[in-house]
Amino acid sequence: MPTFELRFPPDEIDALAARFPGGDDSRLHDVGVAVRARGYYTRAEFIEVCAWKTVRSRPKIARNAEAAVVRATGLAIGTEDEAARMMALLGLDGVGVPTASTLLYCAFPDRYPILDVRALESLGVRPRSQYPLSFWLGYLDACRELAQGAGVSLRTLDKALWQHSKERSRLDA
Repeated sequence: MPTFELRFPPDEIDALAARFPGGDDSRLHDVGVAVRARGYYTRAEFIEVCAWKTVRSRPKIARNAEAAVVRATGLAIGTEDEAARMMALLGLDGVGVPTASTLLYCAFPDRYPILDVRALESLGVRPRSQYPLSFWLGYLDACRELAQGAGVSLRTLDKALWQHSKERSRLDA
C-alpha cells in the first residue's frame, strides 16, 4: 500500500485551489441533488457523469442497461460500507476506480475526493492502470485526513492537488 504524502505545505491548499481552472460544476451539483433524492443514477445521468470524468469511456459505459445502472448505483448510494459502495460501481461496464470516485463525489460532494493522476502525483504516488479496492480505501482515508487536518473541504483539497501537479508539470517541461 502506498503512502500518500502531501508534496507541498498544507497552508498552500487554499491558494492552490483558488488557482484551479474555473468551471461550472452546477450541472454536476444538480445531478447529485437528484441522485441523492432518488437514491440512484438514471442511465443518462450515469453516462453524463462518467463522460465528464473521461470521454474515452463513453462507448463502454453506454453498454450498461438502465436496470443495471439503477441496481448498481442504488446499492452504492444506499449503503454506508465504503468497500461495498465501490464494488457495486465497479461492476458496471467501463467503470474503474477513478470514474467510480467521480460518481460518488457527484452524489456526495462533501464525502468523496475524485481519484485523478494529478492528485496522486501531488501525494507522491505514481498512477496505475488499475486501482485495487485497498488502494481506493487508503486514498479515501488519506484525503479525508488531510482535508480535516488542513481545515478544508475534500473538494478544496482535490482542486489543490490537481493544481499543484499542473503547475509542477509546467516547471518540469
